[in-house]
Amino acid sequence: MIEADDIRRIALSLPETTEKEAWDMPTFRVAGKMYITIPDDQTSFAVRCPRHERTELIAAEPEKFWVPPHEASSAWVRVRLAALEDLDELRDILVDSWRQAAPDRLVEEHPDLRPGAAGT
Repeated sequence: MIEADDIRRIALSLPETTEKEAWDMPTFRVAGKMYITIPDDQTSFAVRCPRHERTELIAAEPEKFWVPPHEASSAWVRVRLAALEDLDELRDILVDSWRQAAPDRLVEEHPDLRPGAAGT
């Protein structure tokens, strides 16, 4: 089963990622921009996701993706750890969020970091 420690390990392997406690939970940032949070219960995590894509994700896989009411206006989506298929899927989700937050120069320097790429 995938655990919060897997999120931490993969996130910290991504270029220029730092971990910072905020709102009493671990958050992960690239170039100062947050791209992952792990709430207290550690059964889910939140990542960046454009709202139009978020709606499609939730409609396609509501057992995996969701948004709490207080985050409805944000560009974030929650992911249930128990619903993930494997570490590759987790990595793809984390990399996608990293790419949304990372500066263009970092994304260009790391073309190997894209969903579906092997290596983490």
